[in-house]
Amino acid sequence: MSEEDLGDETGTSPSLLPILMTEEAIYGLILVSGMIVVAGRGASLEVLVTVIVTVLVFYAAHVYAGAVARLAESRGKASPAGSLAFAARESSGLLVASVVPVVILFLGTSHVIPDVVANWAALIVNTILLAVLGWIAVGRWRPRFAARLLGALIAASFGVILILLKAFVTH
Repeated sequence: MSEEDLGDETGTSPSLLPILMTEEAIYGLILVSGMIVVAGRGASLEVLVTVIVTVLVFYAAHVYAGAVARLAESRGKASPAGSLAFAARESSGLLVASVVPVVILFLGTSHVIPDVVANWAALIVNTILLAVLGWIAVGRWRPRFAARLLGALIAASFGVILILLKAFVTH
């Protein structure tokens, strides 16, 4: 199965799929969920600002670290601009993964849905997205149902742990 076929099967564009099939995207979803747990007692606006600022700082730090590592690895052969551009592309999953939960949190800030619903919905949607990414990623490696299911469950378990943390520790 080609990436174009996989893009059609999952409902995502082929150009978006490689960004979502990265550790940065999975890490981004977990990061956003963690920030919702930490900031989740406040109004959606506080949670939204906390999530956006944190994602941007982590993205910038990831880009910086990636660019510096690439420059060091090249021993003077790579250009700073090229290394920075490469690192920005490689780290873009952090930004892309945060779009859906940020939209949900924005719905809370604009009072389309209540704050508490926005916070919980973002956590639940992130967990579902983690499961989907786990399903797709493992399916690219081993297309058997059991392997895919295990991949989805493992990926989703990170979100479930954060949901449990929010439910039992922060309230």
